[in-house]
Amino acid sequence: MTTDTIPRAYATVTGPHATFVGPDGQPEPISATGDEDIRRVVVRRATDHARRTGTALELVTSGDRGEHRLLISATGEITAAPAGTPEIRNGPAPTVTLAAPPEPDPPDGPFAPDADVDSQNDGDGEDDEPAARHSFIASGDAPATGSGWRHVLTRAGIRVPETTAQRARREAVALVSRHWAGYRNIAVANGKGGVGKTMTSAMLAAVFARHGGGNVLAWDNNDTRGTLGWRTEQGLYDTTIRDLLPAAEGLLAATASVSDIARFVHHQPADRYDVLRSNPELLATHQRIEQGEFDLLMQVAMHYYRVIIFDSGNDESADRWLRMIDSSHQLVIPTLPSPESAESAALLLEALRQRDRHSAALAANAVVIVTQPEARSRRDIDAIAAGFTDQVRVVETVPFDPALKRGPLRFDALRRTSQDAWIRLAAAIAAGLG
Repeated sequence: MTTDTIPRAYATVTGPHATFVGPDGQPEPISATGDEDIRRVVVRRATDHARRTGTALELVTSGDRGEHRLLISATGEITAAPAGTPEIRNGPAPTVTLAAPPEPDPPDGPFAPDADVDSQNDGDGEDDEPAARHSFIASGDAPATGSGWRHVLTRAGIRVPETTAQRARREAVALVSRHWAGYRNIAVANGKGGVGKTMTSAMLAAVFARHGGGNVLAWDNNDTRGTLGWRTEQGLYDTTIRDLLPAAEGLLAATASVSDIARFVHHQPADRYDVLRSNPELLATHQRIEQGEFDLLMQVAMHYYRVIIFDSGNDESADRWLRMIDSSHQLVIPTLPSPESAESAALLLEALRQRDRHSAALAANAVVIVTQPEARSRRDIDAIAAGFTDQVRVVETVPFDPALKRGPLRFDALRRTSQDAWIRLAAAIAAGLG
């Protein structure tokens, strides 16, 4: 294609609706009907404009799936816009200079032409090694799946290259989606209250369950005022860990059904994990779990779930807290960007290094997460994060999100940047579970 100057159109997508702004700058509201994808409607609207005017058009879309740019020819053919074109935002419709595309790369793979083939086969071939046969069985790589603009266009036969951010997210989801042989326990711990343990437990459970296919349990392992039950949905039964304990032997019997556990846990329909509640209305003396009782509950949990995430209490001397550490494969320590909560996290790491070999390994392999409160500067967050980089395997930060401040904890309520941060954090944890 020769270098040319073409007009731009914009579309801002919000749920099933979009605002389309043509080259004339006039906004036009459009909506999807029924099960139709709003992105298909937007592409069709832009294609109709290009065909009607007989002029190529660059379509710039923005919304919950990020910003994407497509080139639509006068005949309705759709390709990805050149990667070198600078980013733009909605506004008056300017023009863009379109560079000619590079020559296509030669084909590769087992049937690609090889310049050395003829020179290597000048003889009679008696001493030549036979060429490796091409296998007709596809590799075991998982097929590309997803949603959004790239998914819509890929289904239409139009290849749109991944951005760096999209590739990183896909790789993180692949890590989180793994199924290991045997269960995996993740302990979310910090001796100080109010640092985000419950929030972290719920978000990690949601990510592992949504992308790994369920069988994830968030366990409120708290003697005193555990709030995981308050911030998640209640199931059909008003049950807690105290109700599960006397039923544990029956749940481990050979005649038990996989659905029997549903009476004692609270399923989260959208996020697909289960919650084992403590009772925040009782004093610690009425719901203390001894070592033998914890071990019995642990047998039940590992029998029914592949990933168990402990939302721990603040009493690091309690039997249930110590047995949680003994049975865990990964330690996650949330902290706020404040000296007090960070010092509590550092003291926990120090104590675990001195406790025993397993605890020391947990500390060395730990993941520290610095959660951003509403009014903290980036400098404070980076300073706290830097203080842990030489103490643990991974340090991650999660941005502030109003959906996590109060009310039910639901992954879909988060902003896209927050969702990506939690997926990145879960992938860092998953990398240490293999």
